[in-house]
Amino acid sequence: MPEPTYAERARTLLDVARFGTLASVSRKHPGHPFASLMPYAVDASGRPLFLVSSMAMHTRNIAADPRASLFVTQPEVAGDPLAHARVTLMGEVRPVATADLDDVRATYLARHDNASYWVEFDDFRFWRLDVIDVYYVGGFGAMDWVTAEDYGAARPDPLADVAPGIMEHMNRDHPDALVLYARALAGEPADEATMVAVDRLGFKLRLRTGDRRHSVRITFPVEVATAADARASLIAMLRDARARA
Repeated sequence: MPEPTYAERARTLLDVARFGTLASVSRKHPGHPFASLMPYAVDASGRPLFLVSSMAMHTRNIAADPRASLFVTQPEVAGDPLAHARVTLMGEVRPVATADLDDVRATYLARHDNASYWVEFDDFRFWRLDVIDVYYVGGFGAMDWVTAEDYGAARPDPLADVAPGIMEHMNRDHPDALVLYARALAGEPADEATMVAVDRLGFKLRLRTGDRRHSVRITFPVEVATAADARASLIAMLRDARARA
């Protein structure tokens, strides 16, 4: 059943989230990782961009040793966090070249407009994580390494920004339709169904059948790119499911 690749999922997660945990190499305790909360933006290749003060401990660490990792989790999740997506980007953090500063500044402030209050301070500087490897975990049993090349070539899922609204609407207003999708289109005799993920290729349902908890993925008839496309596909799939029931 077609699904986004791990590279696409990782790229999408980096695009949706706004904060991560930056692990740098400690200067005070050589060899030990030093983790700190880090706002970030991403450039066109998915490389994280940071705006940090020279007085911060993580800045001192990366100035001495550029090796670092950025850990990002799926934002605002409910339930067991281990069942949701997270990704670790490994690489080296370098100052942004002067020639790239205008583009990086615009990209960063578009995501963190509050940074406009301190972006001009003398002690603040833009840095970029040059990715050398990626490890993606999509939940229980879904995990693997993603090459830096595959990650850089991937693009965020076009439904990433509207997916939460689609899921909220379907779970709140159409729970019976979700059960019908599971029964008629996936052959699962579900008692309850909750939409827990949606992307351009399909959606995932978490099901309850008696005491059994499980999940199923259902593919859209055609690839979608907008909320309107998704709505049209879901309506067409509901007609199909009713005809089969």
